[in-house]
Amino acid sequence: MSPPSLGVRLQRLFLTGLLTLLPIWLTWIVVKFVFVLLSEISTPWVAPLSMQIAAWFPNSLGWINAVSVQATIALAATIGLILVVGWLARRVVGQRMLAWVEALVQRIPLANVIYSSARKLLDILQTKPDGTQRVVLIEFPHPGMKSVGFVTRVIREQGTGRELAAVYVPTTPNPTSGYLEIVPLDAMTPTDWTVDQAMSFIISGGAVAPDTIPFGAPADAARL
Repeated sequence: MSPPSLGVRLQRLFLTGLLTLLPIWLTWIVVKFVFVLLSEISTPWVAPLSMQIAAWFPNSLGWINAVSVQATIALAATIGLILVVGWLARRVVGQRMLAWVEALVQRIPLANVIYSSARKLLDILQTKPDGTQRVVLIEFPHPGMKSVGFVTRVIREQGTGRELAAVYVPTTPNPTSGYLEIVPLDAMTPTDWTVDQAMSFIISGGAVAPDTIPFGAPADAARL
């Protein structure tokens, strides 16, 4: 058997290098996105303050006006703010302040809908709905194919009283966007996955997953 040609060997090396660097690249993209997002929250007040400090002490603190330094300070300030908010949220005074902010947001026409919806979704994902598991599989986008979804609510069909579930199907690798499907309970395949396991499965494109998955419908599993 003749050895592979130079072109074939280069193709194999390219694919090996690409598959090796791709996870690192995706990790960098996600981390960079989060860091930039966090930095931009505090940048509007960090940048003017840094410029003022650099103007006051040009010889000793002139370096603080650099863009990279401002981004680092803004990131640290945002992380510190998040930690402070988390600490306050566990205290009575913080809960009172949060209730005041929520009452204020409720008075703003568009913001109240967005905030209430986001708040309810986060609260729902931390609890298990009655009568079904939180993480399920549904036939989506075509019959014979299954997608991972999160049951956000169990409702009843008007007239028949049949139980239906509102299922949020997130996209990969960005779970903040997705589809909302209404599915009968008997058409869903329940899983024993936690929300964290399902999120890892979605973000990693299926690379991080439990060894087994209940792909068949509940009725089919019962006949086995």
